[in-house]
Amino acid sequence: KTQNDLRANRCFCCAMETGVRIYNVEPLMEKGHLDHEQVGSVALCSMLHRSNLLAIIGGGVNPKFSEISVLIWDDARESRDPKDKLVLEFTFTKPVLAVRMRHDKIIIVLKNRIYVYSFPDNPVKLFEFDTRDNPKGLCDLCPSLEKQLLVFPGHKCGSLQLVDLSNTKPGTSSAPFTINAHQSEIACVALNQPGSVAASASRKGTLIRLFDTTTRDKLVELRRGTDPATLYCINFSHDSSFLCASSDKGTVHIFALKDTKLNRRSALARVGKVGPVIGQYVDSQWSLASFTVPAECACICAFGKNTSKNVNSVIAICVDGTFHKYVFTPDGNCNREAFDVYLDICDDDDF
Repeated sequence: KTQNDLRANRCFCCAMETGVRIYNVEPLMEKGHLDHEQVGSVALCSMLHRSNLLAIIGGGVNPKFSEISVLIWDDARESRDPKDKLVLEFTFTKPVLAVRMRHDKIIIVLKNRIYVYSFPDNPVKLFEFDTRDNPKGLCDLCPSLEKQLLVFPGHKCGSLQLVDLSNTKPGTSSAPFTINAHQSEIACVALNQPGSVAASASRKGTLIRLFDTTTRDKLVELRRGTDPATLYCINFSHDSSFLCASSDKGTVHIFALKDTKLNRRSALARVGKVGPVIGQYVDSQWSLASFTVPAECACICAFGKNTSKNVNSVIAICVDGTFHKYVFTPDGNCNREAFDVYLDICDDDDF
């Protein structure tokens, strides 16, 4: 499994039966690894920015650590004994489904509850939130220093709950700040860099909706397609000019957000008055550009470094071990710039 650290870190880590691997994205290279003897088989891992701290949850065939615990590995500690590098442990009564970290907090997601702790020095539990059944561990945490926004599925089907952790008193439950985003269950959620916009998709997977996190107003509706799909990932570009999304259809879609005129529209938009159902279809915007990856192969996608003012790039990391980099221009041209098999790239050094 790959953890979606691409947006903030420009790197990603892989939780594997053989341990953990950490890769730099541009250029693609292995930064380090933790082998099976050190950490056993791993279900989930997440890195704090590009630091020496790594969160590990055990799982798979031969785990060393429990699925109900989050272990924090500090690679800066000089010791030959792996136990000395395990500096923190958070243990719960049910399996951990996701972990998110920022410089001052760690978010740990269970099926029906989310915990927020101060981090990394002397962690203290700040908040806990009950949630609707959340089997994928969906949540996102704004990486901005100015805003500490957390978003996760609300209690009502298809809703999002937003909590500003900086404006919530520790130990108290904040007033629910809810957005009714979809009619069916939430399948994917993301925040932009400043935390001003939330994007979500339902299990139907045909539409991605964007909302202002302050006013809760719907800003735009993006159409992935007409047939149902499972969305794996949604990510904003660093400046929120674009959004990318991957699904089990084997296509990564790229949408323009700052200049929405760049997005394609249905041909029916040029027709006169249409009925309410078709009207919703016409009003939504189609992707500016897209590219394909192996079908039904889960992947995460994120924006890479801009090569020039009018050329942007998107990177897709697939669980089959493939790495894809495409460049696109505002007119919708999209071409492959790089392809590799990252699992074949090895580094002899430990993490």
